[in-house]
Amino acid sequence: MAKNFTKREENYSEWYNDLVVRADLAESSAVRGCMVIKPYGYAIWEKMQAALDKMFKDTGHQNAYFPLFIPKSFFSREADHVAGFAKECAVVTHYRLKADEAGGVSVDPAARLEEELIVRPTSETIIWNTYKGWIQSYRDLPILVNQWANVVRWEMRTRLFLRTAEFLWQEGHTAHATREEAEAEARRMLDVYADFAENFMAMPVIKGTKTPNERFAGALETYCIEAMMQDGKALQAGTSHFLGQNFAKAFDVTFLNKENKLEHVWATSWGVSTRLMGALIMTHSDDHGLVLPPKLAPIQVAIVPIFKNAEQLAQISEKVNAIKAALEAQGISVKYDDRDSQKPGWKFTEYEFKGVPVRIAVGPRDLEEGTAEVCRRDTLEKSVHAMDDLAKFIPALLDEIQRNLFERALKHREDNTIKVDTWEEFKEKIEQGKFILAHWDGTSETEQKIKDETKATIRALSLDLPAEEGKCIYSGQPSHRRVIFAKAY
Repeated sequence: MAKNFTKREENYSEWYNDLVVRADLAESSAVRGCMVIKPYGYAIWEKMQAALDKMFKDTGHQNAYFPLFIPKSFFSREADHVAGFAKECAVVTHYRLKADEAGGVSVDPAARLEEELIVRPTSETIIWNTYKGWIQSYRDLPILVNQWANVVRWEMRTRLFLRTAEFLWQEGHTAHATREEAEAEARRMLDVYADFAENFMAMPVIKGTKTPNERFAGALETYCIEAMMQDGKALQAGTSHFLGQNFAKAFDVTFLNKENKLEHVWATSWGVSTRLMGALIMTHSDDHGLVLPPKLAPIQVAIVPIFKNAEQLAQISEKVNAIKAALEAQGISVKYDDRDSQKPGWKFTEYEFKGVPVRIAVGPRDLEEGTAEVCRRDTLEKSVHAMDDLAKFIPALLDEIQRNLFERALKHREDNTIKVDTWEEFKEKIEQGKFILAHWDGTSETEQKIKDETKATIRALSLDLPAEEGKCIYSGQPSHRRVIFAKAY
């Protein structure tokens, strides 16, 4: 284990921060609230991006790009939207600096913008202003567009990946001829996110809708995927919004339907961000460092030779290079670390800390016996296998690690999800880090009071929980279903 690396049970927050920095994923920058994503961290994000991008294109979406700057007047056109983002907006007021003879700079008062610009916190307004020029007839619909971009939301309290003033994300923005098509699109993209979370991140998620208090600003319905982290807190991993005709009306985006009648377009938007990196870390990692599911690991297999001289290294390399080529031919990413500047023990610790799913060690005795030691990162179990079998064994092992990580995370969530029927029990259990299934009377007032008193929020109205009659844990009023409460990131 790396020196001075905080254990989870000692301080979960410090453990997370230590891990992000020590695993070379990211670091804080000189710009307040912003982060530098380091190459190893960015390589994981690129794997996420590639998988999601394919899933978007497989469902008919195309990528485009829209401006970083949004005229301030655009925000005022959709009242709920501006209210939701007003406190987080970074505003550009001038377009030029003025230098003095001493080398100092100041804002040039003569260069004030006629209209201030908002640095993109989300792109609904600029995109729907653009769509007005793209859409005239039902023949122009649907528009299925995704954008990979950065956004700025001026956060006061930041944490690497989880909450930063600037972060990377994708945002889909679609336009449809009917309400039914738009609602189906919002649900379809929720399913895409859930598929990615569970089958690539090995992170089980709950699909549901948000309460009116928690909806995206300007949406009629917000669908979400919620995941449980190892400390029992929830993390919203992705959202998909049915926007109705709100933005089409705000920007007067209309079309002639098949009956030759003019009507407003129906809309969705949906997005996930580099917050998924935080989710990945907190779902699987341990006191030995990062744990990565094989599908998202930049290095899936690390091979470390154990040698005393150049002759031994040459003999090992001849055998290892053949194994490496056989694995790479199957699409597996392999790093053969034959550096002589670091000892094998240091390399073992390094690859373990960086979450490489499989590590293979080969020494002179292994060459004689035709075997290699294989260590899997998820369980830290070691086993010895014939070198000639590795090309077949390793792909199956990577699949097993991927499955095990998902099943382990699912068991953790199931073991920490409970039903609660009294307010006293609710207050006790919410402090223990649980997902609580409890009755709620459906009012925003009760929801806010519970949040004020316990810091717990309704994470989702689960799409899978059946109707059930009961009494609200707080007000005692009738309730027709249980909802999921938790403290959250």
